[in-house]
Amino acid sequence: MNKITNIKFWILAAIIMVSQSCSEFLEVDPLYQINSETFFNSEDDYQQALIGAYDLLQSSYINVMMGEFASDNTLCGGENANDVPGFQEIDDMRHGPVNSNLQDLWNWMYAGVNRCNYIFEFENKTNFENKDLVMGQAAFLRAYYFFELTKWFGDIPMPIDVRVSFGSVQDYGREAQANVYAQIESDLTFASNVLPTSWDQKGRVTKGAAQALLGKVLVFQEKFGAATIILDDVIDSGVYDLYDDYNTLFTQVAENNIESVFEVQYSNEQGAGFGCLQCSEGNVMVGFSGIRGYSGPTYVSGFSFNVPVQDLVDQYTPNDNRLRATIMDIEAYKSEQESQGNQVSYGEGWEHTGYYNHKYIPRTGEAFQDPNLTNSTNYRAIRFSDVLLLAAEAYNATGNDAKAQEYVNRVRTRAGLSDLVTTAGSLEQDIQQERRLELAGEGHRFFDLVRRGEAAAKIPGFIVGTHELFPIPLVEIEVAGNIWAQNPGY
Repeated sequence: MNKITNIKFWILAAIIMVSQSCSEFLEVDPLYQINSETFFNSEDDYQQALIGAYDLLQSSYINVMMGEFASDNTLCGGENANDVPGFQEIDDMRHGPVNSNLQDLWNWMYAGVNRCNYIFEFENKTNFENKDLVMGQAAFLRAYYFFELTKWFGDIPMPIDVRVSFGSVQDYGREAQANVYAQIESDLTFASNVLPTSWDQKGRVTKGAAQALLGKVLVFQEKFGAATIILDDVIDSGVYDLYDDYNTLFTQVAENNIESVFEVQYSNEQGAGFGCLQCSEGNVMVGFSGIRGYSGPTYVSGFSFNVPVQDLVDQYTPNDNRLRATIMDIEAYKSEQESQGNQVSYGEGWEHTGYYNHKYIPRTGEAFQDPNLTNSTNYRAIRFSDVLLLAAEAYNATGNDAKAQEYVNRVRTRAGLSDLVTTAGSLEQDIQQERRLELAGEGHRFFDLVRRGEAAAKIPGFIVGTHELFPIPLVEIEVAGNIWAQNPGY
């Protein structure tokens, strides 16, 4: 099946009326005069707007990268200590409200919200068969963007069903996170009620994706009883299962497989540059995670960011088949290849550990025009193993250790490991350890540590009462007329 259709950024700008200005929370007058009178007059118009809402998912690569090196899994890496200063600051827990990469995350996620709100603003302008399918996808996407925003920033402005214009931004205060979660739950409940279990076109949001994200949101709020119900619906649906071969799970041949509950689709379409990384239709994270100065078989050279640390490597037992699939040991690989007569060389970047994120690394034979910016490897945003481990956590929290063991052991069996027999608090820690090993390199670790109050003990430089959240970009506070209070400690 084809990936969901990609449209060039400049076309999307015309359709969705988004200007890439200093603040993408704001809607600025468009260059192209497409408005409610000339748009949303047909089903195709709504579908094109929906593609625009999907498009901002591709910029979420930055969320994944920063979520990893903010954690104890990886170091920022790069060429030197000044290579992408915003990344380096987050890695070292010395970031502040003037950080271009946090600004990007804020901008791009709110651009996604605005594109969804544009659809809802004109929901009733034109009727057509199965419009609920369009609105259900838009609801999921808005929930996804809001969830990313509230994970990073806590209380956030929450415009609903209307685009925010430059002149109206001061009308919005920061909404309490509990209210943001309530809106997310509402959107996901609606989406799960109207969306199908599958599409002919891979990449579109399904009922299972909406339920899985809702289950995660409930776990984040410690609504464990409700989470078990919704996550069990996903598990028992028969739509998803664990992919047999973890070693190939993150390669392009395994995209949109039975384990993929929701997958961000990428292509090799050009369009990006270092001045407009969000313009890329490719997965920028892949090239950034590549081996610096690499020459040899199998892989393509990259920028050596997001390098795994020894502590993460040491958490895997030798018989855990996820280790090699997750961590690329460059010296071990070099020795192996040279024993076969192949020459391998590479350079050492900043904070070189000898390890690379093997899940998202540029490989030869993959589709790309620029291997550093347009790699077409999809991001597995929600995997079935994540669903199982969230459900295990929720069941453990509600006292059903047998069910928790059942789910976590399904994940361990695929990894080639024996069953866990622990209970209560010990099982709770074992589940979290399993989440670290299973999901390493995928951007979840920092938020798992924060929501459980374990970040200070694990992350060097982490300050309790400050680093649970990231600072609201200063320019956003200023544009809002300084009506928004900054997060504590910044």
